[in-house]
Amino acid sequence: MKINSFQKRYKEEVEKQGVLTHRPPWLKVKLPVGENFSDVYRLMRENNLNTVCEEARCPNISECWNHRTATFMILGDICTRSCGFCAVKMGMPSVLDKDEPRRVAEAVKNLNLRHCVITSVNRDELKDGGASIFAETVRLINETSPDCTVEILIPDFKGDEEAFEIIMKHPPHILNHNVETVPRLYPVVRPQAKYKRSLELIRWFKNRGLRTKSGIMVGIGETNEEVIDVMKDLYEYGCDIVTIGQYLQPTREHLPVHRFVSLEEFEYFRIEGLKIGLKIVESAPLVRSSYHADKHARENL
Repeated sequence: MKINSFQKRYKEEVEKQGVLTHRPPWLKVKLPVGENFSDVYRLMRENNLNTVCEEARCPNISECWNHRTATFMILGDICTRSCGFCAVKMGMPSVLDKDEPRRVAEAVKNLNLRHCVITSVNRDELKDGGASIFAETVRLINETSPDCTVEILIPDFKGDEEAFEIIMKHPPHILNHNVETVPRLYPVVRPQAKYKRSLELIRWFKNRGLRTKSGIMVGIGETNEEVIDVMKDLYEYGCDIVTIGQYLQPTREHLPVHRFVSLEEFEYFRIEGLKIGLKIVESAPLVRSSYHADKHARENL
């Protein structure tokens, strides 16, 4: 992973404080085993599909796959951006796979999913950022699995409203876009993104009538007050659902963990978020964007 000057300075400052080597007990997860886990893994390989569960090394992979749910990652497995927290490979992506939506829809049908999540790498080299592939994937899932609700976790498409319009040709049940962290840390965590642009994206889709969702990581250098301010911003821009989880360093090359956030603080974020007016706040160490996503699609907000 190639890091910028802000990321290098952040790593140096955290390492001066002492590297966190021992995770607290609440961050222990089950090993990915079980018959359903094996079935999902086999299906993904047979269909030549990527999942963010694997690429982002999600700690909930065992729980979700054993419930026969998965978050599909479309548009390949190479990202055009260099976020400091993400385990997905960075570089120049390969040729666009236009058959991928069909394979995803087929996998959703074969798994008999009640809810599925579709996310992607950033494809900034494409004119529409890959929005057309998102739309086609949703269309085919609706066609082949009409009882399955769909959530899409999209990149910012550089704020291009033409890409947003393409998404709305076949709108999902939930539109998710993660702000990831507090605005002060964007040069370190999301150097090619803009905080305000992400907020405006959420407002745009909320104004089109979609259920909206976003997520942030904690323990990467933010203060608790900044987390509350982000939730206030998300509420003001029309976000319904927020997920908050502990940042975990995927490799030694990525940003180190600044601190492990306590269980009491996670509960504090949940309560404060609901006070602000957010409809649902999932806040716990192992919470990730897709955690309890099926419930979020069906709750009466």
